[in-house]
Amino acid sequence: MAVFTEVSFDEAAAFLSALDLGQLQNIKGAAGGIENTNYFVDTDQGQYVLTLFERLTFEQLPFYLHLMKHLAGCGIPVPNPAAGKNGDILHKLKDKPAAVVNKLRGHSELAPTADHCAGVGEMLARMHLAGLDYPHHQPNLRGLPWWNSTAPVVLQHTTAEQGKLLLGELAYQNHIAESSAYKTLPRGPIHADLFRDNVMFEDGRLTGFFDFYFAGYDTFLFDIGVCLNDWCVDLPTGRHDAGRADAFLAAYQSVRKLTAAERTLLPAALRAGALRFWISRLWDFHLPREATVLQAHDPGHFERVLRERLAHPVRMTA
Repeated sequence: MAVFTEVSFDEAAAFLSALDLGQLQNIKGAAGGIENTNYFVDTDQGQYVLTLFERLTFEQLPFYLHLMKHLAGCGIPVPNPAAGKNGDILHKLKDKPAAVVNKLRGHSELAPTADHCAGVGEMLARMHLAGLDYPHHQPNLRGLPWWNSTAPVVLQHTTAEQGKLLLGELAYQNHIAESSAYKTLPRGPIHADLFRDNVMFEDGRLTGFFDFYFAGYDTFLFDIGVCLNDWCVDLPTGRHDAGRADAFLAAYQSVRKLTAAERTLLPAALRAGALRFWISRLWDFHLPREATVLQAHDPGHFERVLRERLAHPVRMTA
């Protein structure tokens, strides 16, 4: 989250009142993240998150917002977009697309245990199954085509050794995407960005997933790889944490069993997840946009994760 577009107290108050969300009491710009403008807003009716979308368009946004509506209706704990009097859940504020969702209870667990990872694995599987009958389709906008188009832009900001690693991995992922095994992988709407700071817990219990604005139609295995690369690694080194990963995968499979192709391609998916976020962090770090509150992430972290995935491939044993 970040603040690129300033919204005054009076502007936010009028906006929330028009949505019948009560009288504004407090508004605070949210730090963290780098894509959209976000404010935490409190009214006399509840706590909400107000988002102005800086890159996503009016044409793209219905996929994300209606996906959250769909998942919430299926009992998945996700933010539920507020509708206006005409029933629309996509709004306009400061000439930009905007949405308001309820703020989830709890806090993020930035040092997760195996139990936390198991909770995320189980809920991710439930989310994947709940999304199977979601009627809208939009590709993962940060998927392989984006990696291919963005890699040449960020290469100028890498060393020769880093560039060799990046291009070599990109070639490998293009090769995997053409394989017969990859084409059989189960697919549906995925979160695609389910990091530790996008999950809430309260008293040790998972209370919700949020920040669905990188979601898209892709392989469930990619979603699993993204999660394992964040929830089940040692952050300073990027090394795999087998105990947390085993807990995550066992809990996921208690809801949805992985196919033979998914089990075989798990090492490739872990490499894909590391490559995706290495490229995007290079892009955000070296080509930043101005924002009042902005915290760019270290691109070196996912370079380390990728090198670990190459040196020590993770194989499923159960």
